[in-house]
Order: sequence, then structure tokens, then C-alpha cells
Amino acid sequence: SIRSVISQTYPINEIIVIDDGSNDGTYDLIKSNFPQVRLKYQSNKGVSNARNVGIKLAKSKWIAFLDSDDEWLPRKVEEQINLLNEKVSFKICHTDEVWIRNQVRVNPMKKHRKYGGDIYNKCLPLCVISPSSIIIHKEIFDDVGFFDEELPVCEDYDMWLRICSKYSVLFLDQKLINKYGGHNDQLSKKYWGMDKYRLIALEKMIDNPYLKSKDRTATINMAIDKAKILQNGYIKHNHKKEAQEISERLRKLRSLNELYI
Repeated sequence: SIRSVISQTYPINEIIVIDDGSNDGTYDLIKSNFPQVRLKYQSNKGVSNARNVGIKLAKSKWIAFLDSDDEWLPRKVEEQINLLNEKVSFKICHTDEVWIRNQVRVNPMKKHRKYGGDIYNKCLPLCVISPSSIIIHKEIFDDVGFFDEELPVCEDYDMWLRICSKYSVLFLDQKLINKYGGHNDQLSKKYWGMDKYRLIALEKMIDNPYLKSKDRTATINMAIDKAKILQNGYIKHNHKKEAQEISERLRKLRSLNELYI
């Protein structure tokens, strides 16, 4: 990942690496091989905290993320900066990506298609922006807040909902990152029932006072859909307590739906 940053055709002002509690020699490896990197070690606090620490340490106005299991293609940053210089009203830009699963290139499904513009409703079903693909102006975080450190997964889904409810997104239709998956330490493999965390994010958005009326209605409807999926899963696996809890949340969501419609 770091080599793909150093190899960019556009000069990178600063490289910040947050080592979130690794114990495999990563810290010493980076320190000895990449002296230009600003390296911070901390006990394991999760991906949201690591990103938030990096954002706060960054001196640049524009920030790009890169997860440790992804890599940038050489012209990634240059192509995005050129486009942002043309479209000066935008404060966030993302790109398309190459998917590699277990060392094999695969084609993303239609539901993972990328979009630009006012894409809030496109973000409701699932995460459609890859953190490793974005360049974002730092002042957006002053406006919408940082990554939610209470979410062990789907923190990016939660962030894009907050951003896309207020900002238009610039999409560069080029595959400029390699996104790797299939390995056992992926968070998406560690946590089952990802809709559980998407539902939390959706419920937060329903309470967002800045959300447009039509977007609030769409958010409530998507939350109802996610809650139904979870309810069916809990019933199927005989998780009675969880099923009862989600039934109560579903009742509240339906009452909200009636209120706003």
C-alpha cells in the first residue's frame, strides 16, 4: 500500500500511517523502509479511530485514505486532482476500482455500480464508495463529523450517508485502485449480519435535522427493509431476544413512516 502512494505521478505532500495495534513487526518495517512516512502507533482502537486520528494529524486541506489491503494505481491522485481543478465546486471525489478476491480478478455485481452527483439514495442499500478511492476536503469533517467509533463495521456506510445528504459527489469513471478481499482478517468476515450496523446508521440519519423530507422518507423505508431482513434472520436462528428487540424497532419505524407520509 505505501509503495503505491510513493509511486504516484502526482507529488504527495504527506503520508500518515496509523498502526492500530499491530504485533507482526509492521511498525519497525515501515519505520526502517519508509522514513518519509509520519508513523503513529497506538493500541488497537478500530478503523474509525485510526482514520479519525489520521484526519486530525493531516496538515493538508485535501485528504485521501488507503486501507492496508488496497493499493492505488500510479495515476490515481493526479487524475483526481486534475478533475477537481476542473470541477471546483466539488469537495469529494471517488473512482471506480478493480476487485481482486483470493488473488483472482472478479467483476463487481450491478448493485456495486458507482455514481456521481446527488447520490444519497444510491447510498442507502449498501456502501457504494470505497474509502481507498476518495479524495476529500478536510472541511467536510468539520461539517458532518468524524467516523463513528462506536461502529465496528459499516463506519464508511455511515459516513457516506452523512456526507451525501449534504454534498454532491464527483465520480471519476476510471479504475484507479486495486481492492483486495477474501482474506480471513477482513472485518466484513469477522462481523456477521452487516445490516445490523447499517440499520444503526439509518436510524441515526432519520434523526438528522438537515435531512431533506424526501430523503428522510427513503431512509425510513430502507431502515424498515433492513429491520425485516434482520428479524427474519433472528427468527430463523431462534434468537428470540434479538427478534423481540428488532420487532420493537420495526414498530417504531413503521409509525415514523406513517408520520412522515
